[in-house]
Amino acid sequence: MKFILGKKIEMTQIWRQSGEVIPVTLIEAGPCRITQVKTEAQDGYNALQLGFEKKEKGVKKTEKGKEFRYLKEWVSDETDLKLGDEIKVSIFQPGDKVKVSGISKGKGFQGAVKRWGFSGGCASHGNKHEHRTLGSVGGAWPQRVVKGRKMPGRTGGQKVLVGNLEIIEVDKTSNLLAVKGAVPGCRGTLLEIRSD
Repeated sequence: MKFILGKKIEMTQIWRQSGEVIPVTLIEAGPCRITQVKTEAQDGYNALQLGFEKKEKGVKKTEKGKEFRYLKEWVSDETDLKLGDEIKVSIFQPGDKVKVSGISKGKGFQGAVKRWGFSGGCASHGNKHEHRTLGSVGGAWPQRVVKGRKMPGRTGGQKVLVGNLEIIEVDKTSNLLAVKGAVPGCRGTLLEIRSD
């Protein structure tokens, strides 16, 4: 399984010779270093810990080996990777299908119309101040609001996984991936990219 950490840069377009326009997201992916290898015998499961984006300054002597801004762990049975190995963007090829996960944009506290797509109340006669309310939240029985009811609340800011994304271009010199379509989060969001 191929996997790497990256950072969302921006969305742009790629123009083909045929006149086709492809919307892509540019991701600065890697290089990532393996900072820890967990094994079945020692830790109870096989996993690799990746470090991404080195800290330029402010690393204490006691933090030696933790000079990365981001550390993520992948449960993996990869046996050919060892401590200190680097994972670069060159592991991916144009045409590969990947899954990308990250924290979605936070939109704050939202009403039920925006959060869940409720239609709201009618806009005709007899409706006053109730145009965007969610309506009744409970019935005569069980005389309480049932768990899981769609109501107003904080929207976004959750981990989202988008699958079946195609890699259009790989720039090995600049460590850039051009992925077709949109990925979660705003600019600068940490992304986990893995083969689909």
